[in-house]
Amino acid sequence: MKTIVYVDGFNLYYGAVKGTPYKWLDLRALFRSILAPHHQIIEIRYYTAIVSARVSDPDIPMRQMAYLHALQAYIPELSIVKGHYLSSVVTMMLESPINGQRFARVHKTEEKGSDVNLALHLLHDAWRNAYDCAVVVSNDSDLSEALRIVKTELHKKIILLVPGDPKVRRPSAQLRRYANKTISIPAAAIAACQLPNPILGTTLHKPAAW
Repeated sequence: MKTIVYVDGFNLYYGAVKGTPYKWLDLRALFRSILAPHHQIIEIRYYTAIVSARVSDPDIPMRQMAYLHALQAYIPELSIVKGHYLSSVVTMMLESPINGQRFARVHKTEEKGSDVNLALHLLHDAWRNAYDCAVVVSNDSDLSEALRIVKTELHKKIILLVPGDPKVRRPSAQLRRYANKTISIPAAAIAACQLPNPILGTTLHKPAAW
């Protein structure tokens, strides 16, 4: 079965990878370990945005770029689609006032474009009959309308892979409604599916700080 995997990188990172020592994740191995053997993964699309350096951690962009380069070098069927980040300082209300102070100025960072890009490519590929099954790695309910069209109007199969422990991060009901199958990505699979270090035939290696 021709299968294309669409990965919401932000959702995968914060749902299943952040705070673990398993950030050097081999996406191809991960999906092969979860999907049934009849799925022929012809392409993996990874949607992300390039992060900016922070005063507290100026090496964030370097680590991210090392990982993206490693993915491209090791997995030829993988492509990276970049959105962008918007950073701003905004005033937000505190949940619990501190010494009578109800508001605080915070540095807010938002990823823009990745969910839109993923939805558009998911639909476009279905229209041009590029796949029989789409695997969507996300838990973002904003994608539900795209999934609805792909399943009910274009009659393609959809597998939803949800990053994170289902007891902590329940799969979106809106997305599950249009998925033929919903699977929560096991933490054991994340741990088992790591890229070689260094990447064979290159000087690319996992950042020491990870």
